[in-house]
Parts: sequence; structure tokens; C-alpha cells
Amino acid sequence: VQLQASGGGLVQTGGSLRLSCAASGTFFSIKVMGWYRQAPGKQRELVATIESDGNTNYADSVKGRFTISRDNAKNTASLQMNNLKPEDTALYSCKTIYVRSPGSFAEGIWGRGTLVTVSS
Repeated sequence: VQLQASGGGLVQTGGSLRLSCAASGTFFSIKVMGWYRQAPGKQRELVATIESDGNTNYADSVKGRFTISRDNAKNTASLQMNNLKPEDTALYSCKTIYVRSPGSFAEGIWGRGTLVTVSS
């Protein structure tokens, strides 16, 4: 299983960006898709996750500004980021929890990060 992330870039304060993450390879199902971020000098933190049934979870710092969605048929997840702030500047990484085959344990995999820079 591989994850391909895209959509990072440079944006001004108050601007918007949309990140996408696509899972490819052989697997039975994807349980959770999510985005995490790591700012310089800080630990990686959860941004948002979405389960296969659509349940979502957001970091308090992004609630009301970011929206995570997924397309189960295409095995993709997107993160719409609005009203971006300089403190959102970070390397954003996609992660998925998936099941390789029926009855197997769930596994996690990270995609390469995509850099988001918000200028003040």
C-alpha cells in the first residue's frame, strides 16, 4: 500500500489550500484516513481523521476552518483548509489505517509529507 499526497504550497494569511491523499496498492479495506502535521521544532500532531463511516475528528486548533472528506470508492481523502494562519505552517503528512486481507490485523502507513507555508 502506498499513499500519495499533494496540494501543499505557499498561501497568505486567510487563504485556502486543499490537500489530497490517495491510497493505492492491494488491500481489503481502509479504516481511517487522516492528516497530521509537524511544524519546525515541534512534535507531530493530529490535524483531522475520517473513518470509513464518515465519522471525523479534528484538532481544536483547526475546527471550523478545516474540513476532511473521503471518497471510499477512490480511496482518497482530502483536507480543505480555509482561513489559514501562520501557525498552520507545517509539513502535512497523510496516514491511513488499513486491513490487508479479511481477518488480518489493521496496519498503518504514512505518506510523504507536503509542505504548507502560510505567510503573514
